[in-house]
Amino acid sequence: MNFKRRLLILFLTFMILPFNTFALSKYLVPGGENIGINIKSNGVLVVGFYESNAKSSLQIGDIIVSIDDNQVSSINDMLKLVDSSEDEVTLKVGYKRNNQLFSTDLSLVKDENGVFKTGLYVKDSITGIGTLTFIDPTTNQYGALGHSITDSKTNVRFEIKDGKIFKSDVTSIDKSQNGQTGEKNAKFYFDTVYGTIEQNEETGIYGTYSEDYNSKELVEVGSIDEIELGEAYIKTTLDNNKVENFNIEILSIDKESDTKNILFKVTDSTLLEKTGGIVKGMSGSPIIQNNKIIGAVTHTVISDNTKGYGISIIKMLESME
Repeated sequence: MNFKRRLLILFLTFMILPFNTFALSKYLVPGGENIGINIKSNGVLVVGFYESNAKSSLQIGDIIVSIDDNQVSSINDMLKLVDSSEDEVTLKVGYKRNNQLFSTDLSLVKDENGVFKTGLYVKDSITGIGTLTFIDPTTNQYGALGHSITDSKTNVRFEIKDGKIFKSDVTSIDKSQNGQTGEKNAKFYFDTVYGTIEQNEETGIYGTYSEDYNSKELVEVGSIDEIELGEAYIKTTLDNNKVENFNIEILSIDKESDTKNILFKVTDSTLLEKTGGIVKGMSGSPIIQNNKIIGAVTHTVISDNTKGYGISIIKMLESME
């Protein structure tokens, strides 16, 4: 609700107030570190079916939030309620679709051992890697990824219950080539927590950063109007958690796009040799130009992985509560 109110205020005042009146931070600590990401959903996401559920209205991508009017926030909650249903063969299931609440009857399926099952493939958490974009030293809030976390099968954005970012070292890289996007491979250190995940927005993930970062240098924030065609660089990690700078060339600027404001091409020979261009796990790598942080890497161009897209840093800052 606070996020929606803030968007409304920004929209109404955009045409008459200068950039720095929005009270966005003027200086940020740039990231580039590889991070592990784990989020738990606010409900249980339906990702498939293994038995016919003709009498159910559930579809892939729906989020189950209750069973027989009992709240469901995890697979464990769901299993307990199914097990406690005893001889009931039909359950009343509450679910979300496109942020609207619905209900349906779900017929249980009895297996060869006489055990009732839902016939659903479900998921309640996602674990992966990405790149830290920035830390706001005035609030200890951070931004990362530059895009939302979605389920790979359903492409549905996770409604998060809670989550964390943690230490993750890059162990190797599968290179992008022949139109196939490569990826970073990493080792997870789940107990070395860097911060919480409190928001999963179209522009990235956000939360409170708890690790020390005092030794890092602050970089001025650059507005989308200050972005220029030509040379810039990204900060990212290719080995363990060593942050390095790699040259890019900004090819075009789209001020109207929600997340693809910057089209760029990788020009750094070292990065091209090691990765072939943009790879999975690089999302969130900050983009620096003229000593200002102007954006973050978000996507690759599938047909040419030497090219990628970036989001304006202003859009990420506006998304943080």
